[in-house]
Formats: sequence, C-alpha cells, structure tokens
Amino acid sequence: MGLNVKDVIAGWNCSSMEAFYLLATILSNFLKSLTLSLLLLFRTLLPRHWFSRSSSNSSESLSLYEGTVWHERRRPVRHSFWYPVRYALYNLDHAPHAPPDHLSADQARQIASTNGQVYVLILLLTIPPSVGYVQNPLSVYYCYDVEAEAQASASTQLLKKCIAEVTNTPWGERVTFVFNPNSDLVAKSLHVSPFMDMLGNWNMRANAPGDNLYVTISVQHPKLGDYFTAVLEAKRVPSSLVSDHAMFFWLMPHKVAVWIYWHALKLWWKNVSYIQHPRYTNPAYREEASIRDHKIQCCPIIGSDKEKHLQFEGSDQGYFLDRSCEIRQFTWRKAKWPWS
Repeated sequence: MGLNVKDVIAGWNCSSMEAFYLLATILSNFLKSLTLSLLLLFRTLLPRHWFSRSSSNSSESLSLYEGTVWHERRRPVRHSFWYPVRYALYNLDHAPHAPPDHLSADQARQIASTNGQVYVLILLLTIPPSVGYVQNPLSVYYCYDVEAEAQASASTQLLKKCIAEVTNTPWGERVTFVFNPNSDLVAKSLHVSPFMDMLGNWNMRANAPGDNLYVTISVQHPKLGDYFTAVLEAKRVPSSLVSDHAMFFWLMPHKVAVWIYWHALKLWWKNVSYIQHPRYTNPAYREEASIRDHKIQCCPIIGSDKEKHLQFEGSDQGYFLDRSCEIRQFTWRKAKWPWS
C-alpha cells in the first residue's frame, strides 16, 4: 500500500515544527538548569548542617556506579564513540528518594510476573534527574528471586528477569518490556534514532549488578546485518568517596543529551539517511513490532494440528505458534508535550 502524498507533506511540516520545538526546549532547559545549578552551588558553600545531603541514603537502598557507554555503527558508514556516565542503582523497596517517572517495585513485579513467578527484590538502574533535567535512553529493572535454604539464614539472590525502559530523544516516548538477562532477542519497538529504521531486532544481555555491571544491545537488521552495538560498563563507587549525590550527578543527564545530539549531527554530516518518525509514515509500526516479536518468541512449527497450534494472525508465511509460548508484552508511553 503506497504512501499518501498529503501524509508525507504533513510529515515534513511536522518535522519543521519539531525542529522549532527542539530549539525552544533546549533554550528552556538551559535557563532552568543554569538557575538551579547556581542554587546548588550556593548550597554547597553553606555549612553542611544547614542542608541534609542526599548521601544520607543508606547503602542498602542505593549504590553508585561510574563507567562508560560505547556505541559502534558499522553500516552503512562506520561511526563509533564513547562517553563517561554515572548511574544510580536503587532498591525500590527501600529507596524513599528514588527518581519519579519510573515504575514502583510493585508495578515492576506485576509486569515481570507473567508466569506466576514471585520476585522479592527489584532494583532500578537509572540516571537521576539533575538541576531540573532528566535524560535516560535506557533504564533497567533487575528482578530477583530469593531462594533460601531450609531454615537457613543465608539466601541466594537469583536474577531471573530484567525490565527495559527505552526512552527516545527528544520526543520522550517510551516502551517498557521484559527481557531475559542471559540473552534475549526483542523486536525493535521504538523509534530511538532518526538514523535507524524500525526494522530489525535488539539482542540484549545484562549481568547481575555487583562490583561491576554491564548491559549490551546489538541491532540485527534484515539488510544491514549486525550493524550496531551499544555497551554500558560500570564499576561500583564506594559510598565513602561521595559526599554529595547531587554534585556527583550534576549535569550528567545534560552530558548524555549533548553526546546524543552531537553524534546525530556527525551522522548527518556523513550523509547517513535521515528517517522520519514512523508515526507520520506508518502509524501501525507498534502493531508490526508486536507481530515480529511474537514470531521471534514462538518459533515456527511444522505441522497442521490446529487444535494444538494457532496460526498467527497477519502471518503470510504459514507460521504456527505454540499456545504455551510466553508472549512478550510491550507498553508504550506517548510523546510528551510539545512533541505529542
């Protein structure tokens, strides 16, 4: 089915408005962050007892990590870069000051418990807001099952599942889904970059956070192959070395945003094709991503016993899906104003 010319023109007009909105929001965030940064500096110069420092959070509820994010694009042009990052790992059951705009521990348990599994420990890895600004391309929830030996005081914490919160820039749209931390293939379900189309899958892995943590995502594309990789690697920072959490994360979200925009400009300079947001050209892209992911999760089965198998709706390749397979659920959040 061909594209309607009027829809394409409307998309171009919307792109022009989005460019205007982008410049306006950058200016607004700059002024707000500058004002709050001056207040933060003023606060740090006052005697410690005048203000309660965020470092008073117990080590049980919060861990700090410092590391790097590395990106590599191999096709259609080569482009790679890395930048330093700082993350916070919250125990959501014991963190009264966990950042807003994320799932609670109970909400995360409900999303992860698709098969009746009970998760007793939920950790959230994210970059906290700083001076009025937040930027989190990826936040990860770690869902643990605690298996205690009979009548024993010690227990072994087992990382069973992870929940990814992927947020795009600058629209602020978000998709949330469960993945297997050992290794999982997930259909690309969000327009995360104007230099990537919606085809392909995310290959995701993550370890249980300890003294070190990592999260890796590679993109497997039907035409470009395994053409993109992003890796987060970080080490735990001893809490004794951080006297003030607000200063530890000062301008961290802003630095991430600068790297995103700067390397977007570099890709544009290298003549990488600009891809318009699919909501203008293919409004059904979310449903299509769900269909692709269903096919990934439920492998094709040869046979015609329709009492045991269900032909997948919308399939033109004769897929038969096992009714017992676990279907991944995506939850999308719409773009925030002024992008909505």
